[in-house]
Parts: sequence; structure tokens; C-alpha cells
Amino acid sequence: MKICIHRGTQEIGGTCIEIAHEGSRIAIDLGLPLHAETNGPEWLPPVVGLTQPADDFFGIVISHPHQDHYGLLAHVHETVPIAMGQAARRILTAASRFVPGPTVQLGDLELTDRQPLSLGPFSITPFMVDHSAYDAYSLLIEAGGQRVFYSGDFRGHGRKAALFERLVAAPPTPIDCLMLEGTSIARLDADAHFATESELEQQFVAAFKRISGLTMVFASGQNIDRLVTLYRAALKTGRVLILDLYTAEVLAATENERLPQGHWENVRVVIPRSQSRQATETEDLFKRHRCINWATLHDLGSNAVMLCRSSMLKQLAATGNLEGAEAVYSMWDGYLQDGKLQAQLVDLNIPLTQIHTSGHADTPTLKRLAAALNPKAVTPIHSQHPEMYESLFPNVVARSDGEWWSV
Repeated sequence: MKICIHRGTQEIGGTCIEIAHEGSRIAIDLGLPLHAETNGPEWLPPVVGLTQPADDFFGIVISHPHQDHYGLLAHVHETVPIAMGQAARRILTAASRFVPGPTVQLGDLELTDRQPLSLGPFSITPFMVDHSAYDAYSLLIEAGGQRVFYSGDFRGHGRKAALFERLVAAPPTPIDCLMLEGTSIARLDADAHFATESELEQQFVAAFKRISGLTMVFASGQNIDRLVTLYRAALKTGRVLILDLYTAEVLAATENERLPQGHWENVRVVIPRSQSRQATETEDLFKRHRCINWATLHDLGSNAVMLCRSSMLKQLAATGNLEGAEAVYSMWDGYLQDGKLQAQLVDLNIPLTQIHTSGHADTPTLKRLAAALNPKAVTPIHSQHPEMYESLFPNVVARSDGEWWSV
């Protein structure tokens, strides 16, 4: 096999890997860079077969439904085979109605945990992993007797941590090359661990007990683990969890009734102005979810935890019930650097605190995976600090974007 990381050796997100074997090729992930201001075709990597059919190109495998891994699928030719998890495809289908821009091509090939999928001469075996994205996978790619493992984005401290323990307990060895994500390298000391989702739950319980008014939580509607954490903390403190329509539809798309749903007793759904069009297009909306109007939200007040976004603040302020309200930020703090959200909250006299844990592995967890797989080579990917890998892992071979190498 030969490999080219078109984007990802020096940055987080925008990942795309091309793999070739005896005249056949596939791509792993096709992500939009985090720094891209628009989702345009100019961000497509130079993979022949993406926009026009090519006989030697057998398809694209998407590791998980985060835009920095699938976001350029809108520009892919409709005949290109695309593989992803079944639930991931449903989530992206549901989310697409709320996201402006071109229609994303989602294909119809399914990734199923530990079941090999053939694309030309390549065998791809997905391993479901713990990540902030639902239905996320690491990938074992085999061809010509060689075996490459792509970690994708993963962690070991979420609500699906057992998946990571299962992987390191029975790793698919031998491995010739491990392409290992390092999103969180340098964000913590090398021997430090991120808080678990269970520990986060206790922090939210304490916050909900302390806050006298409405609690607004700024978190991703696709971070399913965090939504479970918020629901459990709300339940323990006698509060109702309020979701917007987008998040309720994403949860419904998982088809997992063990996850909070918009029709549950302790959940309510509001429709922001920005989602009013989608509401009129949603069949059986009021049967599927416990929808409430904004006047009812005023009455709930201190008995509610609301998943919030900055575009909802003006409408929320109009309810006139923000006395004692506080905001909790539960996403990567890099998104706060422009100061816009803080300014909005200051105008409303709403204090902001942070309760968060990463969707990515800390360094000790990265080391455990590398040790379990024991690859002949470790190649950095999805990291801003590839120069740190040599001090953390054995057999590191760093690559550059656009560089082809033989496994």
C-alpha cells in the first residue's frame, strides 16, 4: 500500500487520506478545514475521482459525522461510493435540513462494528469508538498483506469508554502503520487525564442546585454523550431539559430509545425563529416531541435547563424571565476567543461558567492505544503538535501533507 495524507499532518480537522494499492485507490474522510470560512470546492484535496468518475477510485470511508471529517462530501460526484455508519447517515440526513448550503452526498454503504467492508482490493474493518460524535469508528485498512490502522477521533473517558477498553484488550495486531490522532496533545500535561462524563455530570448537578434561575447550557446538539449528561443532571435536580428542534431531531435520528428523546416526560422542545421553516416541514412534529411555546418557557424558569445557542438569546430574553439565570459553556473554549458570546451575555447580565471535557483522547489514552497495537510506525495526524510525538511514542515517522509513502 501507498498512503498520502492530503490534509491533517499539521492541523486539527479537514482530514483526508488517500490510500493506493496496485492501481486502485480509496479515500478515508473528506473533511472541511476548521479554518475554512465557506464550504467551497476549492478545499477539495487533489484526489482523482472525487468530482468525476474514475475507474480506479473505489470510494470514500467516513469515520464519523463531524464536519471536519465529512464536510466536503457536498462536492463529490453522485456515483462515488460512500461508506459511513448507519446512525451517522441518519443523523446527517436529519441535520441537513437545518444547515444551509449544498446537499451533502451520503452514499449507502454501511460501516458496522467489526464487520469488514470490501472496496476493490481493500478490506476496511471498522471499530466503534468512544467519541463526542455518535457512531464513530477507528478503521483497519488491509490490502496486499499489509495492515494500516487509522485511529480516527476517539477518547477513553466518555460514556462509551468500554469500547476503548475492548479495543486495547483485543487489538487487531499486527499493524504496519498507525495513523494516530493527537488533538489534545499539549492541551494537558503528558500524564494528566480529562474528566469523565460521569464526573462532569456531578459538576452539572452542583451547578443546577446552585443556580436559582434558568440554566442555559451552550453545548453541541450532536454531542450525544453531553446531552445524556445534561439529562441525567437535570433529572437529579428536579429540572426539565429543554431542547431546540434541531437537537431533538438529531436525537430521534439515532433511533436509540435509551437516549433522551423529545417525547420523554422530563424533556421539552422549543422552536427558535431560525428553525420555524423546518418546523412546518416536520411531519407529526407535535406527536413526536413535547413541544412548548416560549411563553411556557417563561413559566418554567428555575425549573429548567435549556440547551442554548447564541442565536436564541434575543428570543429568550423576550420571555422576560432571566432573573437568576446563568449560562454554562460546555464546548471547546477555543470557540470563545472572539468574545461575541460573552458580550451578548454581559448585555443580559448573565454570568458564564465552563463545565466541559474533551471529545478526544488525553495523552495517557493515546499511549495505551499505541502500546496495544504496537505498530511498526506511528504517523501523526489530526494534531497541531506532530513534533511532540517522538517524545511520547516509539517508532514515530512524521509525514507532510501531500507526501506519498510506501507502507
